[in-house]
Amino acid sequence: MMIEDVRKEHELVDLFCNLAEVPSPSLHEEKVAEWIKNYCDKNGLDCKFDDFKNVVINVPATDNKKDPLMLSAHMDVIGDDSPVKTYLDENGFIHAIERTLGGDDKAGVANALYFAKNLAKSNIQHGGLEVMFTRDEENGLSGIRNANLKNFKSKYVLVLDSDTLGQCEVSGASYTLAKIKVHSFKGGHSGIDIGDKTRANAAKLIADLISSLPQGVFYEEDGTVITSCNLGGILAGDINVTNIINTDAQVSYSIRSSSRKKEEELKLKMALTVDEFNKKHKNIADATIEFEEHLPPFEKVDDEYIPILFETAAKKVGVKPDITSFHAGAETHIYANQTNANDEKFVPYLLGLATVCNMHSKNEYLDYKTMLKGQELLKELFLAFNA
Repeated sequence: MMIEDVRKEHELVDLFCNLAEVPSPSLHEEKVAEWIKNYCDKNGLDCKFDDFKNVVINVPATDNKKDPLMLSAHMDVIGDDSPVKTYLDENGFIHAIERTLGGDDKAGVANALYFAKNLAKSNIQHGGLEVMFTRDEENGLSGIRNANLKNFKSKYVLVLDSDTLGQCEVSGASYTLAKIKVHSFKGGHSGIDIGDKTRANAAKLIADLISSLPQGVFYEEDGTVITSCNLGGILAGDINVTNIINTDAQVSYSIRSSSRKKEEELKLKMALTVDEFNKKHKNIADATIEFEEHLPPFEKVDDEYIPILFETAAKKVGVKPDITSFHAGAETHIYANQTNANDEKFVPYLLGLATVCNMHSKNEYLDYKTMLKGQELLKELFLAFNA
């Protein structure tokens, strides 16, 4: 079967391919945003751009007694603005010729856009659907960071950006950068000054300090990593120079945690280790540690409403539900730490409505049948939410 045949048979697949074939690297999403706007105009959907050029779609409530629900996905993809041409391989998977397909997250955009179009033309009684397609998720999350989330009334947000059909991610890890610097008060020549006990090599000192710091999994629950600490890089001296007693060295760590409490425990442990180092090497060297939060944690909430609905809906349409957590970042982390128009804290979830493999590579492909099944799952979940 050719890709053209599948596109004719399935409107959702055709929509995905159209979106995928509009290049949209981070911060250059203008063409795909205009494509979406034109699609909405043709189908009678209320579609606007916000001040940061994110796309916002609103399907008005048909029953104001019911609560609204929000869908979110990002328009940008990894890659450049070179042409994208989709094709179907012998296994029935959609690829792009000689470049990344952009299934992350055009699959999410397609599922949300197709659902919004059909919902607006249906007679389903519902509390309204709010949709946002953001810019620059892959590069720096500037789209969601610059969105005016106070314009949205929904409490629950379904971020359609997981790469496997049936996933419902209920928490995700923060990203904090830790920087440690060691300064030795006296340097010198490795031959002339090596016997002076008031001198210490900063490269050796930072190696000793590193050996006392946590590495790897710091805390886990039931086999799931909650908090971790990973050594990034070490900088000390010149690899080609061995006759200098180094005075400066530094090291970087990434801290990831889906629990603010456990992250703070890890940071305290690291800071106390540095304090102990400074006491031991008083008058010889000094160490400092700094923490920079780049992404807040997406913490699990006690509210099980959406996960329960998701599991029930998935089973009903024949999809195996996977309620889990992920040790990385996404737009869920921004939503989880912001409030809506009613000053309620958003409760986001990262959902998988399609299976995308080898993401961000030339070998990336989308199993289009999973996307069709994901649309069934989304509709069943929405119906359950509005029951």
